[in-house]
Amino acid sequence: MRQNGSIRSGAGASQPPVRWTLAGASPRSVRRRAACLALVAGVLLGVPGAAAQSPARTAPGSDRGWDRLVELNEELIALRQTRRDEGVPRFGPAAVAARADAVEEIHARLQALDPSAWSVSGKVDYLLVWARANALTFEHRVTRPWSTDPLLYLDQVQRVPYVDLPVEGGEAERWRASLRAVPTTLAQARDNLTEANGELADLALFHLSNFDGVGQGQPYRDEPPEGTIGWYRDLCDRLASEQPNDLEACRAALDAVEGYRDWLQARRPQMPASAGIGTDNLEWYFRNVRLLPWGVDEIALLGEREFHRFRTAYEIVRNRDRGLPPLPLTTSAEEHEARTREAERQILEMIREQELLTLPDDLPEAFDTDVFWSPRALTDRHFWEEIQFRNALNNHIHASVPGHRFDGRLARSVDNPIRSGYGDSSRAEGWATYIEEMFVLAGLTDDVPQAEELFYVALMKRASRIYAEAKMHSGEFGLDEANRYMIDYVPYMEPDLGRYDLAGYLRRPGSGSGYIIGKIQLEELLSERALEMGPEFDLGAFHDDVLGRGMIPLTLIRWEMTGATDEVAPLWLEATGEALGR
Repeated sequence: MRQNGSIRSGAGASQPPVRWTLAGASPRSVRRRAACLALVAGVLLGVPGAAAQSPARTAPGSDRGWDRLVELNEELIALRQTRRDEGVPRFGPAAVAARADAVEEIHARLQALDPSAWSVSGKVDYLLVWARANALTFEHRVTRPWSTDPLLYLDQVQRVPYVDLPVEGGEAERWRASLRAVPTTLAQARDNLTEANGELADLALFHLSNFDGVGQGQPYRDEPPEGTIGWYRDLCDRLASEQPNDLEACRAALDAVEGYRDWLQARRPQMPASAGIGTDNLEWYFRNVRLLPWGVDEIALLGEREFHRFRTAYEIVRNRDRGLPPLPLTTSAEEHEARTREAERQILEMIREQELLTLPDDLPEAFDTDVFWSPRALTDRHFWEEIQFRNALNNHIHASVPGHRFDGRLARSVDNPIRSGYGDSSRAEGWATYIEEMFVLAGLTDDVPQAEELFYVALMKRASRIYAEAKMHSGEFGLDEANRYMIDYVPYMEPDLGRYDLAGYLRRPGSGSGYIIGKIQLEELLSERALEMGPEFDLGAFHDDVLGRGMIPLTLIRWEMTGATDEVAPLWLEATGEALGR
């Protein structure tokens, strides 16, 4: 297997398919959507006019070769799953080594394929599987979370106490197995964390003993327990009166969680300070896993430029709105729900009126919000509550429709086994971020101009992540310094959400950059297509075309849509050792 020398060696509910509808659309819309969907079907299958055929049966080139590619992809997906023995995750040295060997063997089998004669769509599928294999290689050679990240083990046990009592039926035995597995899981952590990182240990210690107001999937409480330890104490208290037969197992789990805290505290002084992976490793990840056309320095520069553009727009609209009253905050759960439903109505109405994209006929009556009402927010709001409780449009666009929930349903419906399970973060977050500004430009905030300010505040936050992430991984910023940077540069930003975000970027390198970088890629692709098609360019058809190809890297989507090879040629050479033919 080819390796870039920058990677260091050593110990790092299914949804129903979407059905597209043309009912009620204008004749122009019907024609353009029908043409677009036929094009997408043909592209995904690699066969002209193959809309009725299954990609699992119609290989883009060599039938057997593509079938083998599908098999390799399925093996990689299986390797991504955490295997368990009686509820205890397999993170020990033997399991890790076996998994690493399996990844190397898949790399060898991948290189044994000959995709040179495949269609563009087939070659795209090949690069997707190659990138997926690279992601696992990166995890084993660089991040190695089983040996470096104390949060990994906290993740395994954190949700056990988030349960309503009594636990009954089939759920009861599964939950009891998870509860009984807590001591063994955390004992394994002590054995495996031979390179535990100080910054990640600090984050684990914080979450063990603190509630930060951001939320980690906890059920709602007027007075939430303090951290994971608090939730286990709460569980034991509830079990004592409601389900005493499980109290002994709960007390053993609580002792294990408290012991894990004590163990981390005792060893923290000997742990390395920085969790950054280094610029060279981040560069390798951007190019070989995320398939981005830019390196770290270019991405940091693009992020900085976008931040200043958003800040400029924010100051201009804030000056424009200086005579208007501030937007009032939501004061109840009922008001928050009503505002969210009204936001969705406005968004859907604009989509239909301006034919921004095609809506499926099984679109749920109302998508849920991911910013929930809490009385605590009356006096102590985190960043997204400051935005969403003033105006619900921004976050609903990004997280619900036509953002993540909508986009995810479409991606899972793609009739290609390699693409339907793919989830490139730059494509996903890039789309969700791109549509924020798109809706502003389309006029969604015209009736509530102050809401436009909130859109640019959110975009500033997304852009600030790039610089903070790059500085942390280069070692120039620690997590606290990165948090201070975001607080200083972004209105409404506060330490708890900053800590939550930045922890993700340390643990999943590159995840902070995808929002803005994906947005830039989408905008460049839109401009290219508009220049190519001239008056025939159709914005809604463009959106349908992009979304219909799956949640795959935009570098590959651009190749399929435009035929341009400048960005993919280096990737193809690295993946196959051959120059990309035309």
